[in-house]
Amino acid sequence: MSVNSIRIRAFRATDDPASCDRFIEGHAHVLEVAGVKKVTSANHDWKYNPGNFVIIVENENGDRVLGGARLQCSGGNQPLPIEEATGEFDKRIYEVVAQYAQNGTAELCGLWNSREVAGLGIGAFFATRVGVVIAEQIGIESIFALCAPYTVKFAEKVGCRVLKSIGNNGTFYYPKLDLLATIVLLEDAQTITQADPQEQQRIFDIRKNLNQVYTEMSPLRNVEVNIHYNLEIKGVDVNEFKLALQ
Repeated sequence: MSVNSIRIRAFRATDDPASCDRFIEGHAHVLEVAGVKKVTSANHDWKYNPGNFVIIVENENGDRVLGGARLQCSGGNQPLPIEEATGEFDKRIYEVVAQYAQNGTAELCGLWNSREVAGLGIGAFFATRVGVVIAEQIGIESIFALCAPYTVKFAEKVGCRVLKSIGNNGTFYYPKLDLLATIVLLEDAQTITQADPQEQQRIFDIRKNLNQVYTEMSPLRNVEVNIHYNLEIKGVDVNEFKLALQ
């Protein structure tokens, strides 16, 4: 089977512990190969947090995990990884997150992909897109993320902007002193008015049909990727993470 045919699922972490463990194992291996030993989003306590929603990328048969990401909501039983990662350098992050949490906010974190699918945009682009897609089901109005320099353009494609009020114009070194991270924020995760028009339409189309098969074009290479989307999340209240209502 070609790796260009994949499946992307979304689920609440506490609903599928076995898939969480497979996600953790794959992510840990990628970090180990990259020489990264300490990263806040790699803390495994998230799998017990009902405010975590997992985006898992698998081969078509579902027997190999190829990558993924998490959407961690503010208001669960943990601070956002971005608060833990940047708080000791710039305490303003706490105020910013608290402000957006009133209407429901989350962080897209833990993005990764295996070498098997390197260059297809699995972690950098398709998992990012799906994070925005499922924001509608969860009721999240905004999304934070930490990006490597080469992935900022993919975040901007879905409507994010660099959060220049934090760190050094939105950047700081993380998780190692030789790795630069950029803080981005999607302020309107429901309407994504600043997204690339074609990407905005694609996100809206997937939201209308959360379980579909579609042939996408990788933004990194001129390669078609056949994606089986399975993004319906059971038992979610759109007001669950709106702190202003609690």
